[in-house]
Amino acid sequence: MAKQTIFSRIAQLTKANINSLIDAAEDPQKMLDQMVRDYTNNIAEAEQAVAQTIGNLRMLEEDHAEDTREASEWGSKALAASTKADEFRAAGDTANADKFDNLARIALSRQMQAENEASAIEPQIQSQTEIVEKLKVGLTQMKEKLGEISRKRDELNARQKSAAAQSQVHDALKSFDVMDPTSEISRFEDKVRREEAKVRGQQELAASSLDAQFNDLESLGRQAELDARLAALKNGK
Repeated sequence: MAKQTIFSRIAQLTKANINSLIDAAEDPQKMLDQMVRDYTNNIAEAEQAVAQTIGNLRMLEEDHAEDTREASEWGSKALAASTKADEFRAAGDTANADKFDNLARIALSRQMQAENEASAIEPQIQSQTEIVEKLKVGLTQMKEKLGEISRKRDELNARQKSAAAQSQVHDALKSFDVMDPTSEISRFEDKVRREEAKVRGQQELAASSLDAQFNDLESLGRQAELDARLAALKNGK
């Protein structure tokens, strides 16, 4: 994946206005689900790109460090060869002095080559460092955006479920309103009242029957007393 493509996709995704997209969507739930999938996939791709770019940067830094180390080593060798040449020249040994001066020149040439290579890498290191930082920032923004989308999706899910529950309760209450006053509760209450009335009637009926029996008993008692008095009158004659 080209870095420029990654930058453009990150910029496009991180600038997305969730609320505007929700307002324009025919089905916000499906739209948010798709956005979560898209962001998740793009984050995975961006992470790979960041890892690759960081790897390339580290390689450049290693090459730069190696060139710098070589330049330092060749500088030390050039100094040692030049010092040795001075010693031979001071001793009158021109041949060896020239030999070591030539070695010093070769070492200096290698030093310059290593320094040039190190200098050539430095702009690449700077560019790669900037790219890595931009990718890291963009990746962080994408993850934050993914969190925002996920929270918005969960919020809409909760609101949708709450609305459905409220609608269900409202429909249930409406059904009760339609059934009143002849609702099941009212009919059950009427049934209970009728049962209670029946029991009271039975109780009154039972009490009435018992009173009648006692009345009959009292009548029998009076009749017996009358018969006894009548018999006494006859016997008293």
